[in-house]
Amino acid sequence: MGKRGDVGQLLIIGFDATEMTVRLHSLLKRLQPAGVILFARNIKSPEQNWRLLRDCQKCVSTPLFTCVDLEGGRVDRFREVLGATPSAADVFATGDRKLFRKHGQVIGENCRALGFNVYFAPALDLAFETSRSVMGSRAVSANPRQAAAYAREFLAGLRAARVMGCGKHFPGLGEGKLDSHHELPVIKKPMKKLWVEDLLPYRRLRGQLPFAMISHAAYPLVTHDRIPASLSKTWITDILRKRIGYGGLIVSDDLEMGGVLSAAPIGEAAVEFIRAGGDLCLICHRGDYIAQAYEQLVKTAERDSKFARRVAESAQRVLTFKKKAAVLLRKSKSPAVATIEKLSRTLWEFGEQVRLERLA
Repeated sequence: MGKRGDVGQLLIIGFDATEMTVRLHSLLKRLQPAGVILFARNIKSPEQNWRLLRDCQKCVSTPLFTCVDLEGGRVDRFREVLGATPSAADVFATGDRKLFRKHGQVIGENCRALGFNVYFAPALDLAFETSRSVMGSRAVSANPRQAAAYAREFLAGLRAARVMGCGKHFPGLGEGKLDSHHELPVIKKPMKKLWVEDLLPYRRLRGQLPFAMISHAAYPLVTHDRIPASLSKTWITDILRKRIGYGGLIVSDDLEMGGVLSAAPIGEAAVEFIRAGGDLCLICHRGDYIAQAYEQLVKTAERDSKFARRVAESAQRVLTFKKKAAVLLRKSKSPAVATIEKLSRTLWEFGEQVRLERLA
């Protein structure tokens, strides 16, 4: 593919538009990214969203990861177009594993209808008191076995709807007091405790996670520095890839977040994430940041042969993954009005079922 083609396959990008624009068309054509991610700002209606994703795919020669970050409860990108989705914590509180799986399937069917094939959840962070104000209803349990059990069923539900999930935020934000959107959480927890607590869900689910997302938090008792995990070879290559044996795709949390930009400017952050063993740089908002990251990755690969090999390795991993996941990456049909009405009704009924089970 060449260095520029390889670099494109290391990017998942966000943008502000609700329809194809000249600027977006030009960006997609030039970068040929691995994927796009949409947020509430992009989603006005099911049909509009499906059309926007279709038009993005027309600009890119390889199948796109079409991603959304919908977690239910406080973080809900579909609230205005389909209705409110119960949070992970609310569903977990029912104690019903069938509902855990149904949660994944209902969300997966909604994603699929709107044109999405990747869903950046479940959160595998443990629900410790320390991080309650940051994690809220995204974390389900302080018990790692219970968190893994919920996630296993949820991921199976997503798979049944032909949508790929993502475990996050490795190695775990359960002890984080700060929001990595704005600051760098520093989690002073030894490896021995992390291994049996925060890392246990990743160890148990390593074969079920198509994607694993790396956090912008520092773990100085493990790495002996304050470098975010997202820029750490120790965490990404040595622990996640080698010690845990994870074989799926490794994606960064949004590289525009304060937790990582406090450590490195955007271009350098993208380079260091890939150098550390990551595969997909997630850049969710600013076009200038996307361009800076792309150019820095290209320039570094052109002057550093070792880094060029690292880029080629991840680009090939992404393309091989896409080939194996070809059925999941096929475009869905434009959503009919009756389909959307049925999905909204099913979502409401599921929400009521969860509410009643919690009251029982």
